[in-house]
Amino acid sequence: MSYGVYIVTSAKDGNFAGQIANTVFQVTSNPVKIAACLNKENVTHRFVDGSKTFGVTVLELETPLEFIGRFGFRKSDDFNKFEGINYKIGKTGVPLVTDHAIAVIEVRVIDSCDVGTHTLFIGEVVDAELVKDAEVLTYADYQLIKKGKTPRTATVYFEK
Repeated sequence: MSYGVYIVTSAKDGNFAGQIANTVFQVTSNPVKIAACLNKENVTHRFVDGSKTFGVTVLELETPLEFIGRFGFRKSDDFNKFEGINYKIGKTGVPLVTDHAIAVIEVRVIDSCDVGTHTLFIGEVVDAELVKDAEVLTYADYQLIKKGKTPRTATVYFEK
């Protein structure tokens, strides 16, 4: 299946969390609603579940693997993923990463669905902004061009 590569962020009690996610998609157009599927082990899951808000950064093809790794292979509890990068605070208080961003989207959660190891958070778009016109990074690009690895907590992880 084809996926993109996104940064999903949230804020709770004055703290920020963020992670790489490949399962983010639009579910309706009027009103615009999107969904993000997050592993229950991730700090970002806890923040989204608690705050009922999340942000999405659509990454450009030129995003360096090291930048992706910053959000994909470290826990927000152990490492400040936002230190030294560009981001802005959205209307709901979530951080929206602008480095390597094609677009940023801010969402208020209206429902969720337990899907086992993950939760599918469904939300209404509060705000969205096109940051630049560039080619979107897909999950296939991440694996084939950038030689990125799939973490155990990813929706598409398979034990070999």
